[in-house]
Amino acid sequence: MRIVVEPVELTGPLELTGHITLSGSFGPTENLSSEILSKDERDRLILKHLPQVRMIARRIHDRLPENVSLDDLVSTGVLGLISAIDRFDESRGVQLSTYAEHKIKGAILDGLRRLDWAPRQDRRHAKQIDAAIAVTEQRLQRSPTEEEVATELSLTVDRYHQWQMKVRGLKLGRLEWRASGDSESHDVLNWIASDQREWPTALLERSELKRALVDAISGIPVVEKTILSLYYRDEMTLRDIAKIIGLHESRISQLKAQAILRLRTCMAKLWPAAQYRGPHAYART
Repeated sequence: MRIVVEPVELTGPLELTGHITLSGSFGPTENLSSEILSKDERDRLILKHLPQVRMIARRIHDRLPENVSLDDLVSTGVLGLISAIDRFDESRGVQLSTYAEHKIKGAILDGLRRLDWAPRQDRRHAKQIDAAIAVTEQRLQRSPTEEEVATELSLTVDRYHQWQMKVRGLKLGRLEWRASGDSESHDVLNWIASDQREWPTALLERSELKRALVDAISGIPVVEKTILSLYYRDEMTLRDIAKIIGLHESRISQLKAQAILRLRTCMAKLWPAAQYRGPHAYART
């Protein structure tokens, strides 16, 4: 931009006469095209360069996990192509295909960053771990140990374990897949119980809890054990239990409460994860 100042005259205390001429470019405009494209010409250019979008999207997709959809990358790349066509300026001496490739790739990568739920640092650590394992395997001609991988990353073993914990959940798989050459899809959901109580982890936890409870019951007095058995297993009332044992009903209630307190204390030691909250945890089911 060039500023030309012409001579001025002072005609009064607060009045100036004359003018300033501004010439030159004031910076880029919103649309960089040398001419406004017609709708038909714009659509023709979009259709012409669609194969370029799919080629770039497929190239990026080959380096991504399988759960990323190629069609999503193509859709995002088309938006980048449209932006390139709308902003293209022939006077800059650049081919549209070259400029469009830059805009398409940028749009796809920006879309992936927006969709990524994991921190970028964790992604970087995951790549560093994979690279360190590959380098160590090639050098040693065997699978490296954790200590050797940590040394390759210049980390302590504890710090390497922290990295592993953070990147462990980054690799996601599909619940439905189709094997190569197989026309039938396989759905993992068919093998997962809808009721969480039937999950393998829940069944294992329930089995271990029963074992701990049996160990706890074996350590209480016989009379308390009998009261609990008659009350919870045989579902008898305190009055009926009092007649069988030969004690007053109030005494039976006291022994039952005492047995529950013994079990609660014992289970807290045998099963720390099971935090029983009040007497309702022992209610009859």
